[in-house]
Amino acid sequence: MSLQTPQAATAGSDLPAVTEKGSLLGYKMGEDSFVPPSVEEEEEDGEKEKEKEKLPPILTASNTAAGGLERGTKSQFSTFSSFISTINQKKEAAGSSSSPTQLVIPNIKNVRDLPPICLDVRQKQRISIDTLPPELKAPVPPEPSLPIRTKTMKDFQEDMEKAKSSGDWKAVHDFYLTTFDSFLELNAAFKKDVSLPFSTIEDSGINAKFVNAVYDALLNTPQDIQKSVLKGIINGLLQEWKGPRTKDDLRAYCILLQNPQFSNTSTYVIYAHLLRQIATLAEADHHFLAHWFKKISQRRFKQLVDKLLQFISLRLFPAKPEEFPPMIKCTWWIPSATKVLSLFNAANSLANPAIIPYTDFYNSTLDHIDLMEEYHNWQCYGNSHRFSFCQYPFIISIAAKKVIIQRDSEQQMISMARQSLVDKVSRRQRPDMNMLFLNLKVRRMHLVSDSLDELTRKRADLKKKLKVTFVGEAGLDMGGLTKEWFLLLIRQIFHPDYGMFTYHKDSHCHWFSSYKCDDYSEFRLVGALMGLAVYNSITLDIRFPPCCYKKLLSPPIVPCDQNTPVGISGVSLDDLCHIMPELAHGLSELLSYEDNVEEDFYSTFQVFQEEFGVIKSYNLKPGGDKIPVTAQNRKEYVQLYVDFILNKSIYKQFAAFYYGFHSVCDSYALMLLRPEEVEILVCGSPELDMYALQRNTQYDGYLKTDLTIRYFWEVVLGFPLDLQKKLLHFTTGSDRVPVGGMADLNFKISKSETSTNWLPVAHTCFNQLCLPPYKSKKELKQKLIIGISNTEGFGLE
Repeated sequence: MSLQTPQAATAGSDLPAVTEKGSLLGYKMGEDSFVPPSVEEEEEDGEKEKEKEKLPPILTASNTAAGGLERGTKSQFSTFSSFISTINQKKEAAGSSSSPTQLVIPNIKNVRDLPPICLDVRQKQRISIDTLPPELKAPVPPEPSLPIRTKTMKDFQEDMEKAKSSGDWKAVHDFYLTTFDSFLELNAAFKKDVSLPFSTIEDSGINAKFVNAVYDALLNTPQDIQKSVLKGIINGLLQEWKGPRTKDDLRAYCILLQNPQFSNTSTYVIYAHLLRQIATLAEADHHFLAHWFKKISQRRFKQLVDKLLQFISLRLFPAKPEEFPPMIKCTWWIPSATKVLSLFNAANSLANPAIIPYTDFYNSTLDHIDLMEEYHNWQCYGNSHRFSFCQYPFIISIAAKKVIIQRDSEQQMISMARQSLVDKVSRRQRPDMNMLFLNLKVRRMHLVSDSLDELTRKRADLKKKLKVTFVGEAGLDMGGLTKEWFLLLIRQIFHPDYGMFTYHKDSHCHWFSSYKCDDYSEFRLVGALMGLAVYNSITLDIRFPPCCYKKLLSPPIVPCDQNTPVGISGVSLDDLCHIMPELAHGLSELLSYEDNVEEDFYSTFQVFQEEFGVIKSYNLKPGGDKIPVTAQNRKEYVQLYVDFILNKSIYKQFAAFYYGFHSVCDSYALMLLRPEEVEILVCGSPELDMYALQRNTQYDGYLKTDLTIRYFWEVVLGFPLDLQKKLLHFTTGSDRVPVGGMADLNFKISKSETSTNWLPVAHTCFNQLCLPPYKSKKELKQKLIIGISNTEGFGLE
């Protein structure tokens, strides 16, 4: 099969012509791969045959994990000619420097025909969420010779100054016209040295400063120059598709992606075709691009990510639907943009530290689509092979993921309850409402043992709605008793005297005790507690280091083979630093020591630990007690040391903890989460917004206009962050905020009829603060600070 080369655009046209009857190529579906349709000849009453000029089809890289492009029936695509006519109609009013269309989200359920994908969803692989695979070998086509272009950035800037002062833009126009005419010209203009190949991941060979200068100036040039650039890009996208990509082609794609014109919705058709070509490159080419992207400055990197997110949002919910082709004709737009966005996410993960926070990849627009449809499309591989955003979980916000997990949990709860009801009826037993819940009856004096016995005995009911009863106490569990049970149990289990966890004062976190024991069932209980908290949307006051959640997702789905190790993750010195900063600092000093390591440190490949007053030694490798640590092997020693502390020494404890957590949360939805997001679901977010808390507070006995309430908020909003956290901890049992924000706290201030000499009282089970009607702001501030600073966990009750 051969692809036909389109005719060049005429210089005098407003926008580039493709052909009189140009169209874009569709697909024919093969068994396991895309098969581009042959070019058909049309005959009309004996007239000459007319060629249909087309963009190349999407050819998927074999077995790539980052599929997600269309697969299925033949599609109709928009033509460049229709796009050109749209541009011409708007060019007078809009201008290419106009701001992007603002997103308007209608209050309707979004329904769309998503394109099929080429991913074997049964493998449930996470797409481009960590890093791309090691550099791949691929056949490298020969690089064509580049034309010689001598214009420098200084020359260009001088031309711009002259054009602005004289009004003669010919030199600038000629530069843009030539530079963007083809991929070769882009390389000739922006390659640092045209005589060098620049074929490594370390250096793209692009003169970034020159590219930035040219793009920064572009939007300030006359309209004909800006249109010339778009013409050249269209010609380049049509002309350059000739088989395997060269590194010059990749450089051209990297340069074109940064064009600021693509922020304007009127250019989205061109932008979409650029994204499609990048999305369908070979995996080895994606690997190069990801490494090159991480060299882009933070500000411009963020702009490119935002541009892609805006493109997806506006395609989902267009403010002016008439601006774009019908969704059914361009179902490949969103998958292509999402795939390219995954390359930026991979680049961000490769960079150390990350270029931008992982939360900057969230697209809040997705909170307004049918998330469960997305989840089921991804999960139900037997019936559907359609694109789903769940293949690219980095784009889904933590709030949206929480919705997916909650609804998945609710469906499992309903399923379990229904099964219990059916079993009762089939045995001709009288149904009981209690069978629909996980009912725990515990004694306060035997809280841990009773809880362990109850959860072990009712293991089959863990997916039902949780209800707790304290033996000998009247009352119905409307949520308060459940939260109190979590708070009391967590407080007791994590007490240093209990011996299960060690609290590290330097890092303010808990870690698993390495002491050996005969029964690790209590660690399983803690894991089940965390799972129940996520399952029942309870925020826990737990302080585990980040690597705990990384281990908890290793793997995210419990393996079928019980002999497969679980909870073992790749760990580093940074992970150890979050737990034992002094030890991590000492190992870091060893790595950087410049004198004689063997003689001065006099260490071997051993670890010494104290267990019940006895010092025990463990070899880090076979015969480690006889292997000295030297300058040559110290990196291996440090890695083995860290792995022993964080993995091997606590394997049985953490494995029990892992199985306890996954006995409740055995959902594919966990595969959507990053370790940081699991921590937020369990413990809440550390970011406080006290103004949001003020807006969402409920009052009992007070009005928000009462003088005491006004004093209260003036004092609280003026508190430093540490006192604001103490207030939150005092009233809710945790200084963190649920995923849904302050609104999910259901915070209430009640009027206390006690004397104003009393301190405030908190009911942490109900997130309630009982506040006496203090007469002055000074008195309220004094009593409030005393109250929140001298209580622990649950306040005064």
